[in-house]
Amino acid sequence: MIKIVSFKICPFVQRVTALLEAKNVLYEIEFIKLSDKPQWFLDISPTGQVPVLVTEGGTALFESDAIVEYIDEVTAPLVANISAEQRAIERAWSYQATKHYLVQCSTMQSADKETLAEREAKLNKVFEKAEKQLDDAPFFSGTSLGNVDIAWLPLLHRAKIIDNRSGYDFVAEFPKVKAWQSALMDTGIAEKSVARDFEDTFADFYLADRTFLGRGANFNEAPARSSKQSAGCCG
Repeated sequence: MIKIVSFKICPFVQRVTALLEAKNVLYEIEFIKLSDKPQWFLDISPTGQVPVLVTEGGTALFESDAIVEYIDEVTAPLVANISAEQRAIERAWSYQATKHYLVQCSTMQSADKETLAEREAKLNKVFEKAEKQLDDAPFFSGTSLGNVDIAWLPLLHRAKIIDNRSGYDFVAEFPKVKAWQSALMDTGIAEKSVARDFEDTFADFYLADRTFLGRGANFNEAPARSSKQSAGCCG
């Protein structure tokens, strides 16, 4: 069985585990603390970052883009018989999501309203692009869940948790993106691809009283959460 080495709230890891869940591929997962990385992990991860996938043959793969491509090469595709051009388009749209994972992490940690607005403006650029691309189908490319949906799932899952827990909706102004978010959440893959205590761990970090979202300033009466901190998004 393949093994995933993970930091619990890392979106890059969730992209990998969500793809495995969507394909019904069995895997085991081991969580580490990025603030106290074990030596065995440093020995197999050239970058010292998660995710790492250890194949059944014992080879350690790193970088989420490379891991996703490997999974696609050794398992059946989510959507069969697509052209080389369409695969390239899907990789490009997947990249639009993944290059904004850390932008979202930074935005959610904003300490005040002004910082939140500044960082959210950068995050909104990717949602604006998606809004123009989406139609009335439930998923990015139609009625079937595909790789682009999986790449965007961490962004939309985290936005949903923030909305549920604080009342701040990052996608409120993007109705097609919001419908897409709902369709993805309805698949159940988001919950399956994270640890059981993911939401609480996520909220303890991003909705702590050190963050504007955690304090619930002006947009909700939600109480501040613990100011307990752990290592950052994925590094």
